[in-house]
Amino acid sequence: MVLGISSFTYGWAVGADQEFAQTSMTEEDLVKKANEFGIKCIQLGDNLPIHSFSNHRLDSLRNITRENSIRLEIGAKELTPENLTHYISLASSLQAPLLRFIIDGPDYAPSIQEVVTIIKEALPKLVKEKITLGIENHDRFKAKELATIMDAVGSDRVGICLDCVNSMGAGEGLEYVSDILVPYTVNLHIKDFIVVRPPYKMGFTITGAPAGTGMTNVPMLMEKLSKYNRCQSAILEQWVPYENNLQQTIATEKLWVEQSIDYLKGLSYFKF
Repeated sequence: MVLGISSFTYGWAVGADQEFAQTSMTEEDLVKKANEFGIKCIQLGDNLPIHSFSNHRLDSLRNITRENSIRLEIGAKELTPENLTHYISLASSLQAPLLRFIIDGPDYAPSIQEVVTIIKEALPKLVKEKITLGIENHDRFKAKELATIMDAVGSDRVGICLDCVNSMGAGEGLEYVSDILVPYTVNLHIKDFIVVRPPYKMGFTITGAPAGTGMTNVPMLMEKLSKYNRCQSAILEQWVPYENNLQQTIATEKLWVEQSIDYLKGLSYFKF
């Protein structure tokens, strides 16, 4: 399994285009960061949408990843037949072996059967292009529902992108979710978190933390994944709380990445 960073590792820096339009991170910056950390994988998510790139920018992305021997993975949201077909073509063109998809989109929430149908119709192209599709656990669907989709599709070319925290949005914790979804997992989003009570003591707030400092039991998860040997990559993602201003938040984000990569590189599960 390879360790990587993504556009959601630097969510504030990548998404800060309104206030820092000239300095927000690009795909080339992610490649440079990967080289600095001595890792060989980047994942571009929907906050750096590939479908909006010009042909020149796509060519440059293909060239810079190839020249630096970087494994490129791409991601998108809104699993319509049109979007899935388009992104498979983009993945093929960019020689990206893994395509991560969030099912839902604005005003778009297909049923389980609709999702199965969409994926099955795209399956011949996934097989032909040797691309693995990873469906992310992203809030709405519960783990057993996602397992139902995987069983109905029934292909090694389709699996789960397992995010460590997203299923909290469906009321399910990682230990429970991982027991169900690890056998299908082809891509992991390592994300650490903490749960705190607000000062008035009613309720909880879930927020991010540097990897290895919060409540995500990364070694436990890696042990589970190692039994199945399906997970191709583990991508660091972060939920950095907003601080006094965007510039300070981006600075904290950078420090978290460095701390998290140090922790993850100290584990014995990854290839470098």
